[in-house]
Formats: sequence, C-alpha cells, structure tokens
Amino acid sequence: MTAEIAHPWPVPPQDGYTVDDLLTLPDLPPHTELIDGSLVFVSPQRYFHSIVIDLLVNSLRRTVPPELRVAREMTVVIDKRNGPEPDVSVVRAAAVRNRGQTHFQVRDVLLAVEVVSPDSESRDHDTKPHKYAAAGIPYFWRVEMAGVDDHPVVHVFELDKETRAYTPTGTYRDTLKLSVPFDIDIDLADINNL
Repeated sequence: MTAEIAHPWPVPPQDGYTVDDLLTLPDLPPHTELIDGSLVFVSPQRYFHSIVIDLLVNSLRRTVPPELRVAREMTVVIDKRNGPEPDVSVVRAAAVRNRGQTHFQVRDVLLAVEVVSPDSESRDHDTKPHKYAAAGIPYFWRVEMAGVDDHPVVHVFELDKETRAYTPTGTYRDTLKLSVPFDIDIDLADINNL
C-alpha cells in the first residue's frame, strides 16, 4: 500500500525556475518566493508576524508622500532567477499599474522590510538583504520579536552605493522615527492595540 501524494509538487527544471515560472505556475502555495532559481515555500505565519506587518503598513500609509506607495507581501523582481517577497515594500507610485498587478520591478522599490520568523531567519538576516543591496534597494528594515513582551525591534539599514552593501543606521525599540525614505514616526507599542 502506498500513500497518495496530497499535492503534486512541481518538478524543478534542470537550470532552476525563473521569475516567469514563479508568476505563472498554477497552484503554488501563498507567498512562494524565488531565490536563486529555487522556489521557497513559507511556513504558516505567527500572529506576531501578521500584526507587525499591519502596524507598519498602516503607519507608513498615513505619512507616505503621494509619489510613493506602501505594499504588503508583493513579489519584487530582482532578476531572472530571483523574485523574493518582502513583507512590506515602499515603491514609486508610478510602478503601480493596476490592482491586478502581482509584482514590482526592483528599480521601483525604495524600502524592503522583512519580519523575521523562525523558518525565515537565515533568509531575512543574510540572503534577502544581500540580494536587495546588490540590486540597489536604498533602504532595508529587519524586524524581530524581542523581550519578555514579544515587542518588535526594528533594525534599520541604508545602502552604501559604493560597496552595494547595507550599513546599519539604528535599532529602534519604542518609536521608529526616521527622515528617509520619507518622514516616518511609528509608535511600536501600538502593536498592543492590534
């Protein structure tokens, strides 16, 4: 007796998947990413992950200038073999073509934010920031759960254009107050109201 396969997973092409595959393969699990030609399936998210994204998206949308937009969980096309999905992105308004859109080009992204989960820790600390920096995304935030009260801590990075690597510019535990990529003032304790 053999077990029936619950989901027929796609067999990868010899040279790996492309962004075109990612955007057109039917029945992929939600939030599937393409990293170095491999499909990456995401584990179910923790409540912390969800409410931090809500807090950041809602707060950023209140102050975002008209020439920019805030998006959550949208694929960013870096190159043919890389289409990660930041938890939050700030993109140029002109990049939003229609409401059926499924991705943005990396050239239109000003800020990528990753909320770290146990299954994404290495990708969110190393792989994805490296790819975002090499592709020229000017700002990157990494958000982690910390402390006894599981409060968000935001690590902020800015792109060094010469080295194409991120430089840390601050760690924020209570209030996230920044002037780039636009004026931002987020009370991180507001997570307790979500």
